Amino acid sequence: MSRTTLVALALLVLAAPAYAADADAATEPAPDYSLTANVTLASQYRYRGLMQTNNKPAIQGGFDFTHSSGLYLGNWNSSISWLGDSNHDVSAPVEMDFYGGYKGNLAQDVPFDLGVMQYYYPGDYPSGFTSPDTTELYAGLGYGPVMFKYSVAMTNLFGFADSKYSQYFDLTGNFDTGLWGLTVNAHVGRQTVRNVSNASYTDWKLGLTKDFGQGLAVSVAYLDTNADRAAYTNSHGRYMGRATGLLSVTKTF
Repeated sequence: MSRTTLVALALLVLAAPAYAADADAATEPAPDYSLTANVTLASQYRYRGLMQTNNKPAIQGGFDFTHSSGLYLGNWNSSISWLGDSNHDVSAPVEMDFYGGYKGNLAQDVPFDLGVMQYYYPGDYPSGFTSPDTTELYAGLGYGPVMFKYSVAMTNLFGFADSKYSQYFDLTGNFDTGLWGLTVNAHVGRQTVRNVSNASYTDWKLGLTKDFGQGLAVSVAYLDTNADRAAYTNSHGRYMGRATGLLSVTKTF
């Protein structure tokens, strides 16, 4: 047997474990869970159409744990100023959201989502101040790119006294254009605030998201509301529900 043949056989023997390992890796089942993180820089923070950072930029981020069964848990956080903007004796610069639920599909293109959300605002508050901390239950049902979501507060809603069982109705659609990674985002929502007649309002949004791949996305949007000025003007004299444009950059890991 020639030296060349021996070398060739040796190379095949050395390479065989690598091919076997690749084959084993290809047949390994997908993991039962995933853990992702995200961070966002936004020109400002709006929630349900209302100003949260007094027209100033916001930094945001969180974590999501998802199990193959459909169970999920998550945390999302943002810089805010609306509590201090409404009362100078309040110091609460951060919103922390904790949520968990179960999602799946009732049929093809018919997703559902059931869960609970806790909005937590750590900080210093004067005596007698109604806590803004809020717990909501939610249920969502979709068809294709459209999702309807209903939320009901099991506590007072964002600092409104005697507002338990306030409701939010959310209709959102995200439509893939099939061009350049662009998705059209459309939304209309209705917030009802129980026992506070002038605090209920409607909000709407139209936007565009560009997916650059590698977990990077840029969004632009136009938002507006019909919120009552008397109910939603902060101590700086700024109307919290006025129309605005919004730019955000998100990276998911």
